[in-house]
Amino acid sequence: MTVYAIGDIHGQLELLLRAHALIEADRRAHGLDGAPVVHLGDLVDRGPDSRGVVQHLIDGVARGAPWIVLKGNHDRLFARFLADPAWQDPALRPDLDWLQPPLGGRRTLLSYGVESAAEGSPAEVHAEAVARVPAEHLAFIEALPLWHRTAEALFVHAGIRPGVPLEAQAEDDLVWIRGPFLMEPDDHGFLVVHGHTTIEAPTHYGNRLNLDSGAAYGGPLSAVAVEGRSAWLLTEAGRQPLLPVTAA
Repeated sequence: MTVYAIGDIHGQLELLLRAHALIEADRRAHGLDGAPVVHLGDLVDRGPDSRGVVQHLIDGVARGAPWIVLKGNHDRLFARFLADPAWQDPALRPDLDWLQPPLGGRRTLLSYGVESAAEGSPAEVHAEAVARVPAEHLAFIEALPLWHRTAEALFVHAGIRPGVPLEAQAEDDLVWIRGPFLMEPDDHGFLVVHGHTTIEAPTHYGNRLNLDSGAAYGGPLSAVAVEGRSAWLLTEAGRQPLLPVTAA
């Protein structure tokens, strides 16, 4: 079974459209019409068109595209801010909040026409955001699943806590984890395909495959084809194999 996967999008609609075009070209080349596409989360923040990204994904799912969209930590921050601007994500440093520049929340809201997001107080921004963010977008983000499983691969935003059964994994870990997961050398019983931790290029570590190639910071948005535990990066020139490296 072939499953396509796309890394962290972060409001980069043009890059997302290119990734989908690469997938369509690969489908035609390999006779894979109908193969699912998993988006690994972080739809919003930092990039210029978070609203456009969310709307594009909503439209695709509505017309029956075989797309699976997972929730990332930035998507959770967006939805929780709209519900309660005072909410503090337990996995986020206490000196940070979603509206501060490192997180990119203000840029997301600007894409929704929230003018106060430029310089307004959290209360002002929240009041306008509630009025301007479509209820359909909020409902879509709140309903996003945390993971998608096939026989040989698990697709998830950040990773998993090693040694914990999948059904017992905490949401905080699935959308935020780094150290304990990234440093784990042992096999998980399946290939974990994830994003969240930015690297220069998609890398296969044997037990996991990281697809966050830094679209949030001017890097590319990577799309891959996964078959079993093997993976190929999709490029304009076709597939390029992603062979496992030895160091985690």
